[in-house]
Amino acid sequence: MIKIGVDGNEANVEKKVGVSVYTLNMLQYFSRIASDENSFVVYLKNYPSLDLPEENEFFKYKVIKGKILWSQIFLPLDLFFHKDIDVYFSPAHYLPSYCPVPQVVTIHDLAYLYFPDDFRKKDLWQLVNWTKFSVKNAKQIIAVSKTTKKDIIKNYGIDESKVSFVYNGFEKTAKEKTPEVKAKKFILFVGTIQPRKNLEILIEAFSKFQQTNSDFKLIIVGKKGWLYESIFEKVKTMDLEDKIIFTGHVTDEELIWYYKNAFCLTLPSLYEGFGIPVLEAMGYDCPTIISMTSSLPEIGGDASLYFDPKNADDLLQKLNTLNGNSQLRKELIQKGRQRIKDFSWEKCGKETLGVLRSVLNEDGPH
Repeated sequence: MIKIGVDGNEANVEKKVGVSVYTLNMLQYFSRIASDENSFVVYLKNYPSLDLPEENEFFKYKVIKGKILWSQIFLPLDLFFHKDIDVYFSPAHYLPSYCPVPQVVTIHDLAYLYFPDDFRKKDLWQLVNWTKFSVKNAKQIIAVSKTTKKDIIKNYGIDESKVSFVYNGFEKTAKEKTPEVKAKKFILFVGTIQPRKNLEILIEAFSKFQQTNSDFKLIIVGKKGWLYESIFEKVKTMDLEDKIIFTGHVTDEELIWYYKNAFCLTLPSLYEGFGIPVLEAMGYDCPTIISMTSSLPEIGGDASLYFDPKNADDLLQKLNTLNGNSQLRKELIQKGRQRIKDFSWEKCGKETLGVLRSVLNEDGPH
């Protein structure tokens, strides 16, 4: 039997996006397969929220109180005094400052190295320094795509054998709820509103597109991130306030409605470690037009249209192509249905567990 310690804090938040979704899905998988062969203790700063998996005989929560420097002081103290796990897993970049057992960490992307201006100073300092520490101290690193794996090896001079890549998953849910804010014909963007999402290029392309397609709107779904003011300013300056709708954060059920009813999803990002919205869109028969950059072609495969993220006219051309070709739209939807079969949280969980178990064997990961 092996006992695996997991940092569950990312999943223990109210609004789950990105890393929080990943962590929650890993916890759900671990709770399902927990047995006398693989048991789990999930470390939390606060009591588990109701949407976290229920405890069972082999899947337990351990609340360690401590507001600041939790992974630097409070968790390490507990690990020092209670040496009762065999391996430790952090699903999100940060390992504790001390840990008596082999550790595995998941790195989601290196955006903070490529786009440092997109981060608050405090967050940037943390990401740069703590990730460096985690990469150095991990026995094995999980990257969420081949692109992220390459980035880690290149930027940290890590031996290739120390980095495994395990794709994020996707799972359809049947629940759907009609949101209050909606439109008949619309192009969709899903993601946090911040500079590296490259929304200004999308706004420029949409502005030209709607000159000949005035019945279309652009719906931007996602919470405000960092340095978003210029994006709202651009919409005002271009006099598009009645054409571009910002919904803010929406529920998962409302998001499904947007995917199902959108003309297409556009993801103009300059950098993505994975790009979960691409899979989500494909899962609900929404064609995708995405950046030819970072991990996105790896995720979209032959089921997406691609454009140069620095060229608004290239995106405009792809929007016009899709709008004028209903056969192409059908083909992309069909290919998307096939594409998502390659990604599941079950597969992601299984492969992650494989990496966790492998660090206890002399011969490294399988």
